[in-house]
Amino acid sequence: MSSSAKKKAYALAGVDVDLGNTIKSGIQRLVRATHGPEVLGSIGGFGGLFRPDLSGLSDPVLVSSVDGVGTKLKVAFSVGRHDTVGQDLVNHCINDIAVIGAKPLFFLDYLASESLDPIVFKQLLLGFSKACKAGGCALIGGETAQMPGIYKKGEYDIAGCIVGIVDRKRILDGSAIRPGDVILGLPSNGLHTNGYSLARKVLFEKLGLKPNSRFENGKKTIAEELLRVHRNYQPLMAALPVGKLLAAAHITGGGLLDNLPRVLPENCDASIDTTSWKVPAIFQIIQKCGRVDITEMYQVFNMGIGMTLIVSEHDAIDVARATCARVIGKIVRGQRKVRLERLESVNKSWKT
Repeated sequence: MSSSAKKKAYALAGVDVDLGNTIKSGIQRLVRATHGPEVLGSIGGFGGLFRPDLSGLSDPVLVSSVDGVGTKLKVAFSVGRHDTVGQDLVNHCINDIAVIGAKPLFFLDYLASESLDPIVFKQLLLGFSKACKAGGCALIGGETAQMPGIYKKGEYDIAGCIVGIVDRKRILDGSAIRPGDVILGLPSNGLHTNGYSLARKVLFEKLGLKPNSRFENGKKTIAEELLRVHRNYQPLMAALPVGKLLAAAHITGGGLLDNLPRVLPENCDASIDTTSWKVPAIFQIIQKCGRVDITEMYQVFNMGIGMTLIVSEHDAIDVARATCARVIGKIVRGQRKVRLERLESVNKSWKT
């Protein structure tokens, strides 16, 4: 049997190898825009080559993380926009290693779909490359899989792996935290990449809204609101003077309740004043219209705080000014838990 016949049979089975090769051959310009002199070799090899600059590091430690963007993809599918979820994936991964004190080196992506759509693929790569370039990390490789029978037509999943580096003496592990330290909050840009299963259930199923619907007096559609790009906080954190930052927690799945304890010493609690910032409208609407318990809201969503920084009381004002953060709580003696103080239901005046 000829090679062309084999390819045709595979395409008929749902996997078009030739189409995949054609699409991937056009990504070099986007990918190379994220490369510096550290990237070696050509695009499309079996492995990406990266020669890190270790100057200035006395005891370099590699830091890695892998993640996805969850059911936020369902919103992207509904409106045919895919560049923002590409950015989400990169920024989420960067933040996850930034809380250890690491700067990103390189990123790899994984895309699996029912079939490969050239337009979708290009939008995703635009998002990956844009966020990598802005975040100072190289996009050095990835994998694209066509998997008919696994995914629904027109749907896909993406995951990303990031590798960064930090000097061992500058690793943020929470061991320097003491009672009396201050918790600062950096604002989120909406839901980021968590809580979408609940948000979609409330907004689309319970309220019967459509992706192009608008809230009363809303400037954005529901889809535009839900597709806001996950912020990258690493540049702000990296710009702080050495020693100012004692610890940090990326507020992703689990919210403030489950993420802050990950960096707390066993004898400390985080006391959070929930009235110290204004909860964005999108969370207020979900809580009110979904009749969601307010405590659960702080475990599912970021509630407007995308990153927390823990600093000494002495440094709090300077760090807050440098990062445009606000004081949202303090460290107290306890048992590695989060206390939500002055907790009450969010504003109930919103209408849809």
